[in-house]
Amino acid sequence: MKPVRIVIFAKAPLAGFAKTRLIPALGQQGAADLAQRLLQHTLHEALKSQLGPVELCVTPSAIDPVWQTMRLPEAVHLTDQGEGDLGERMARAAERAIAAGESVLLIGTDCPQLDAAQLQQAALALQYAQATLIPAFDGGYVLLGLTGFDSSVFSGITWSTNSVMDETMDRLMGLDWRVKTLAALHDIDEPSDLKYLPKPMALSLRVV
Repeated sequence: MKPVRIVIFAKAPLAGFAKTRLIPALGQQGAADLAQRLLQHTLHEALKSQLGPVELCVTPSAIDPVWQTMRLPEAVHLTDQGEGDLGERMARAAERAIAAGESVLLIGTDCPQLDAAQLQQAALALQYAQATLIPAFDGGYVLLGLTGFDSSVFSGITWSTNSVMDETMDRLMGLDWRVKTLAALHDIDEPSDLKYLPKPMALSLRVV
């Protein structure tokens, strides 16, 4: 079995920069505070899964002072997302991991329902499938796992729309790869999604 690398894509949890679509409901600082909680949750669950290396792929750059002020677990490896659209940034991370002989799970920080058990389930699927996905109810996906790399999986996708999952599945089917789809989960992107927050996170929010 290949080692499995979890790559977490994250924006710095800064007011006016992270979770901006939640600003009408939470205000700039409230949205940033939630982004911080979601980031910490994702890191915790990724490390708890004990699947292999955990990489935090960030914007702005890993050398930006904002990352130096955050208490990140020592086991987490910080890398830069770099330039380009989301597909280009994810493609670079996936290609790098796969070239090193690893399978890869690509995730964001928007899904508090994604836990260590589901990460383990996705990694298990990659023992017999070449790709695995956890769809999001909004039409995107929460997780993409791969054992091989092909740039078509990431190029020309209409990101941040309800067609992302379908477009990605079309690319994977076109490659004739074995694909395992797991149960869909809820992302927290819009004010209407806040009802899906776990109670401990929801109780700490201050709605404006």
